[in-house]
Amino acid sequence: MKIQKSIARDIPEIFRLYGLATDFQKLTFPENTWPTFERELVEREIQEERQFKMIIDDQIACVWAVTFSDTQIWEERDKDPSIYIHRIATNPDFRGRQFVNEIVKWARGFAKSHQKKFIRLDTCGNNQKLIKHYTHCGFDFLGIVRLKNADELPSHYQDTDVCLFEIKLYRV
Repeated sequence: MKIQKSIARDIPEIFRLYGLATDFQKLTFPENTWPTFERELVEREIQEERQFKMIIDDQIACVWAVTFSDTQIWEERDKDPSIYIHRIATNPDFRGRQFVNEIVKWARGFAKSHQKKFIRLDTCGNNQKLIKHYTHCGFDFLGIVRLKNADELPSHYQDTDVCLFEIKLYRV
């Protein structure tokens, strides 16, 4: 297994995995599923070296993106030096291999190399299975919030509850 920055020629596979993840969400938690994301979003993340992939046996097994700011979701807490993980999508051929644990290991080094003190992620809706999964992977569950302003966020954030998670890397 290796983790690399995604490149432009990965875009079709990234969108295939997003589609498969959305199909899986419809089966497991239909109350809140991903919308179709804009190609420009992924292109920008790749150009800014914020889109990543996990490779196993020369196949993309998992993808995710990171940001360094997430004001509309994290509000005042966004002032904390953090990385935010978004859109983890796993290739179904590799499902069940605990990739979030591997992403957390990677994110610890990535965050420290960028002088960040927190690794954060969120999920929409009160999805108890995901809450349990993310806490099992080392995240502290900070609770469920209703966003005050989600106008610049994708549609799945509109008028829904959001679960917040973080890993504190060292005392702040």
